[in-house]
Amino acid sequence: MGAMEGLTNSGSKDGDAKPRFLAVTALEDVQAVRCAEFHPSGRFYGVGSNSKTLRICAYPKLSDLREEHTTYQPSVVYKRTKHHKGSIYCLAWSPLGDLLATGSNDKTVKLMRFNPDACTMDGQEVELTMHDGTVRDMCFIEDSTNKSSLLISGGAGDCKIYVTDCATGTPFQALSGHTGHILALHTWGGAMFVSGSQDRTVRFWDLRTRGCVNVITPASTPTKPGAPVASLCVDPSGRLLVTGHEDSVCCLYDVRGARIIQAFRPHSSDVRSIRFSPSAYYLLTAGYDNKLVLTDLQGDLTLPLPSVVVAEHQDKVISGRWHPSDFSFISTSADKMCTLWALPPV
Repeated sequence: MGAMEGLTNSGSKDGDAKPRFLAVTALEDVQAVRCAEFHPSGRFYGVGSNSKTLRICAYPKLSDLREEHTTYQPSVVYKRTKHHKGSIYCLAWSPLGDLLATGSNDKTVKLMRFNPDACTMDGQEVELTMHDGTVRDMCFIEDSTNKSSLLISGGAGDCKIYVTDCATGTPFQALSGHTGHILALHTWGGAMFVSGSQDRTVRFWDLRTRGCVNVITPASTPTKPGAPVASLCVDPSGRLLVTGHEDSVCCLYDVRGARIIQAFRPHSSDVRSIRFSPSAYYLLTAGYDNKLVLTDLQGDLTLPLPSVVVAEHQDKVISGRWHPSDFSFISTSADKMCTLWALPPV
């Protein structure tokens, strides 16, 4: 019995294991949907599109999900058209769920207070204009010393990563080091975060020391220079880094041992999104090959990793995000859809 056994059934004629993830809801936009992120409570997810529209959808009850389920439209509890002057490239919730940030190719970041009980944005939004290119990714860090949220944002332009104090709405730090556009940012708690860049490197940053503490080039070999880092993630323990690259390679990296564990190819094109499941036993990757793939990390990580296609879109998949506690995920695609996938109860 492989560890993937529970996720698949061998109902197809040729004996191929077939994933049982069902499309529970599908939100259709008029343009490509770039980003979707679950609220930390798991009760909502925010969706940003090339149509400049920001939506917040309610997470449905899954207890009555059946194999013969018909996909339906999610309940949109908040909608704002023309939220940015350009496409919404990224969005992020603060760990407490009271702040929502969005980034765009209009080069701005918008910071809003979210009231989860009323599903409303409270007070005046803050517009941040320090970036001089498309804002590609962002993440929040809780500053434990003065109990405030810090927003980390990066993208095209001057290759700097900006740190903004959310209490005052003021950017107070610009971190230099990357020599190419910043494509991905991720934090795993504490004051550390990682950045992935077009320059093929991953940088580890520590806000306590106010700088870069390590630089690695994950996909490089003595003969190959590596490839742009399109996506990355660190497991909750801070021990394992995974990177997804534009040449379809994914890398597992042992942070403490400072070594590559292995490179593998779950997709045939750019790996645009990579995330550990809440338990960190599985890896969800999304690719420009229109697929979402689940890779099992429960065995020996130096051996070939079992992986299975769990969902497909009609066009490039741009992001995949796990629900904070359920074994379900949302995906966004150039096919103009944001889909919620889940397993029917056993």
